[in-house]
Amino acid sequence: MAGVLPSSSTLSLLASLNLPYQKPSYSSCFILRTRKRPLVQCKAKKKVSFTDQILDYIEGGPKLRKWYGAPELLPKDGTNVEEDDEFPEGEETRDAVLVTDGDSEMGQMVILSLIVKRARIKALVKDKRAALEAFGTYVESMAGDSRDKPFLRRALRGVCTVICPNEGFLSTVGSLKGVKHVILLSQLSVYKGANGIQALLKSNARKLAEQDESILVASGIPYTVIRAGLLQNSSGGTQGFSFEQGSSAKGTLGKEDAAFICVEAVDAVPQKGFIFEVINGGEKVSDWKECLNRLMEKSEQQLQ
Repeated sequence: MAGVLPSSSTLSLLASLNLPYQKPSYSSCFILRTRKRPLVQCKAKKKVSFTDQILDYIEGGPKLRKWYGAPELLPKDGTNVEEDDEFPEGEETRDAVLVTDGDSEMGQMVILSLIVKRARIKALVKDKRAALEAFGTYVESMAGDSRDKPFLRRALRGVCTVICPNEGFLSTVGSLKGVKHVILLSQLSVYKGANGIQALLKSNARKLAEQDESILVASGIPYTVIRAGLLQNSSGGTQGFSFEQGSSAKGTLGKEDAAFICVEAVDAVPQKGFIFEVINGGEKVSDWKECLNRLMEKSEQQLQ
């Protein structure tokens, strides 16, 4: 990966998913067949976003899920018959990544990046059936109140890492027992830098972001706080980055880039806590694990 998102090429995306690729002409139609009916999709000469590329193939239906190796869909009511079964805590394997607010725009982008990495994914959503239709069985979607302790225990079953793509979850949730790493995408620097009417509009979001960061620091769980610049709808993988201190208050970051960095942070677990700022800039990143470890070491040195 040469410092860019895999979204820049449909071919590389399909290669990572081991799905068949059909090269389209500038104006062409192709058919994805499902059990119910053929899905005809016409493509014009335009650039397709990273999110749309993956969703095009995820929504291909049962045949693509069978090729991918995923199990069959859940029952039509969206329930899982094994969801309420007790699983002895001592026997569970913690290898899943839980995405909070999974049906938000940022949550969906994080999920799509995790799908590309073939991670085991769980997601907290408001509408379980809608999430099932969107992601199929690539994602174990769960709908419920995270403040409810029994539901939270089920949601955290088998979870090693939690990714919070929006503020508010950590401010309301209880214990994250068993979780080994929490990644928080924070807009706190942006909220603090807002003036006038924007400051008033963002006052509640700023309060939640401050609470989230404070709770996370006090939790004792290894954490990574990604203080991003103002998030924008720009294509991922087309720009470089800047990690300068103070840059996130005034700079911007593409949402697809932000989601990608959240997923790359899964494999860079700090001993205690790690906070860094990032915006789009001129620095190209060829190895994200090395980059994050370097930033981690720099952060530890500044604290000494």
